[in-house]
Amino acid sequence: MKQMDHSNDTCVSLINSHLVWCPKRRRKMVGGRLKTRLEDLIRETAPELGCEMVALEIMPDHLPPVVSATPHWVPNHIVGRFKGKTSRILRQEFPFLQRMPSLGSRSYVWSTTGHVSADTIRRYSEAQRTRG
Repeated sequence: MKQMDHSNDTCVSLINSHLVWCPKRRRKMVGGRLKTRLEDLIRETAPELGCEMVALEIMPDHLPPVVSATPHWVPNHIVGRFKGKTSRILRQEFPFLQRMPSLGSRSYVWSTTGHVSADTIRRYSEAQRTRG
């Protein structure tokens, strides 16, 4: 994983984080053109939030990007902007998504790199099957 740092007049930071969220009820809905467009939207949104995408591999039932973020944005704002913007635009461009009351679950995992294991991501992803 490449190291990125952010700096301004008062702060230098290196905050690389795993960010994981799932579609509502962990539907396997992300594939084909939808997957490609979602990836584009996430990459477009990152710079707006002062983030850089370190890694992005979209799975059919969860999204586990790794972002390098500045300390000026708190995690829930970054997650909310990613989820909100992608949901809004995808619903406009893919009409079948408008029939779903919600695209994403309200929960997410945010952990600094080096502290989250594949097992943690798997357990979170599995737990989404039981939530409404």
